[in-house]
Amino acid sequence: MKLTRALAVVAGGALTVGLLAACAPSGSNSDTVLRIGASATIDSLNPFVSSSDYSSVVYEYSYPHLSQYDTTDMSLQPSFATKWQTSADGLTWTFDTVKNAKWSDGKPLTAQDAAFTMSMILKYQKGPTGQLAGFVNNMTSAVAVDDSTLKVTYSKPVSNVLAQMTQLPILPEHIWSKLATGDGKQISSFQNGAPMVSGGPFEMTQYKKDQLALFDRNPNWWGSTKPKITGFGLQFFANDDAMVTALKTGQVDMIGESTPATAVSALKKAGMEVGTTPSVGFYDFIINTNPKKKSHHELLNPKVREAFEYAMDRSEIVKTAWLGMATPGSTIVAPATGWHDDSIRGLPFDLSKANAILDGLGYAKGSDGIRVADGQPMSYQVIFPTEINGAGDRMFQIIQNGLKQVGVKLTMRKMDTDAATTAINGANNTYQDFDLAMWDWIPPVDPDFQLSVLTCAQWGNNNDSGYCNPAYDKLYDAQGVAPTKEDRQKIIDQMQQIAFDDRPYIVLAYQDVIEAHSPKWTGFLISPLVGSVNNLSTQTLLQVHRTK
Repeated sequence: MKLTRALAVVAGGALTVGLLAACAPSGSNSDTVLRIGASATIDSLNPFVSSSDYSSVVYEYSYPHLSQYDTTDMSLQPSFATKWQTSADGLTWTFDTVKNAKWSDGKPLTAQDAAFTMSMILKYQKGPTGQLAGFVNNMTSAVAVDDSTLKVTYSKPVSNVLAQMTQLPILPEHIWSKLATGDGKQISSFQNGAPMVSGGPFEMTQYKKDQLALFDRNPNWWGSTKPKITGFGLQFFANDDAMVTALKTGQVDMIGESTPATAVSALKKAGMEVGTTPSVGFYDFIINTNPKKKSHHELLNPKVREAFEYAMDRSEIVKTAWLGMATPGSTIVAPATGWHDDSIRGLPFDLSKANAILDGLGYAKGSDGIRVADGQPMSYQVIFPTEINGAGDRMFQIIQNGLKQVGVKLTMRKMDTDAATTAINGANNTYQDFDLAMWDWIPPVDPDFQLSVLTCAQWGNNNDSGYCNPAYDKLYDAQGVAPTKEDRQKIIDQMQQIAFDDRPYIVLAYQDVIEAHSPKWTGFLISPLVGSVNNLSTQTLLQVHRTK
């Protein structure tokens, strides 16, 4: 999955009621179309600028990927690549791809499309394709030997090639080649839309921003397993209550990982099937660590950030915001990934220690109870994207109350995802204006992407904290070429420790995947990959079907 975050919805639930039923994919009936409700929407259909989880879901089902995860055991399996082999020195990977495949518009789908996509990313990685550049780290060339053979060459043996390929959508060269000219600026400005040329099991046929996206089964799908459904639809709701009501009243058939914990009991009583499993995602409290930030330089002091963590009651967050369907956070790599360092524990909730640290720094409380640091009250606005409403609101209230007790005032500043990203990045992506934020990450299983977020190279792309540490970056490069899994784990553990100690993020909780569906449907494969309908595997939507 691309990383990803989901854009908050502006469409009202009442506006979208029944839209999926009224706009079923052509040539189908409602019994063969899966209607999916979501409280977060698609922010773009261009993979070089989107940051939404559901944008990445679109790419998973619309574009080929060389490999994908098996949701039953998290193993890496062939997809558009039928098999692969590596050279003895580990520098060359040769992929055999599906023969005689076609795009949905009838054009040939070949290894050349994969070679073109990778070459385009390499060429413009310092500019418009930078957001996906991490997936081609150390790659020097990608060449189609023939229509069904792709040769990819690296400057160093890369330890996670197959995991990277699960996240790299293969784009149709006949569409994108006209954009990959000159400085490439057209790549990032391309308004991809429906109907969208597809090389996956489904093709997007309709799209109404912030309302719905509809998909037909792709008649040219090259996969050996054909979807049992004729199509699916995504319907976006303005809030969780409207989404949950839509499931209970039969307006949608399932809601994905965004199912609120507070609705689980009511959904079960209504006869819905509800499943939970640990997730690769986490919620984080973001602290701007850019030394050039314009104000509140006390936040650059690691002791201040340590005091903040002592004032955050993770146990209460898990109990109240998640009703027990989460675990307390610690590092930027979730336990469900299999790469988590269990030896790193989040600091305990301890107001006395938090107060002692801030007292020791000389930040005395004013008459209003708010501490003063370097002549400024320790009063901060917290950027809060509306996509994390609900559980996020409850988490914020707990954090706000804890910090208030140590003389720090937080004020929520709600905004949609685009506005939140703009506010965090600041003018020219200099990260000079914001102080604090809250958000969540739902990264891939392989930790490379999540580790990359805190690198200097991701300023202006995925970096959301202004963090830049050359020592951390050096380790990031090293983990990507570690010769064994054990060697890589040691490096990743070091990176987790650095991020924990430096605290550009305070990881609050690892939320469970919670999804619900009507008992009239079966075949869902819930997994740490953000549930059944995700952006790293096509399995669920190939096998899901009605039972009655």
